[in-house]
Amino acid sequence: MEIILTDLSDIPSAVQTFLEANEGHQIFAFDGQMGVGKTTFILALLKAMGVEEVEGSPTYSLVNTYKSKVYGSINHFDLYRLNSEDEAYDIGIEEMLYSEQYCFIEWPEKILSLLPDNTIWVYLRMNDNQERIITFEN
Repeated sequence: MEIILTDLSDIPSAVQTFLEANEGHQIFAFDGQMGVGKTTFILALLKAMGVEEVEGSPTYSLVNTYKSKVYGSINHFDLYRLNSEDEAYDIGIEEMLYSEQYCFIEWPEKILSLLPDNTIWVYLRMNDNQERIITFEN
């Protein structure tokens, strides 16, 4: 599936489309260049999932965990500063990935061997018209 964002006002409807299309899936790996909007999209997902206070990207802590009355625990990983898979083990990533909690992962290529087989890969790209293109298959 492909979602095109022409500007920021498209995010709420894109998030709803994404959530509906991925009902029943919980692990999402977000792939895209720095600045393409991975964090912005994930923060909008968190809000749409009922998270009231969103902290932004967990760049330095590597993971922020949120609670939603509807979706339960939701983990947002930003692995940009991760140096090794051992470091991922130290934060308990394996337990979170296999816990039936929602996981949104930025920079997932740093933990490829740890990702479950049912991970949904979400690709964010910018085209020549400065539109964000979000593609995924489930």
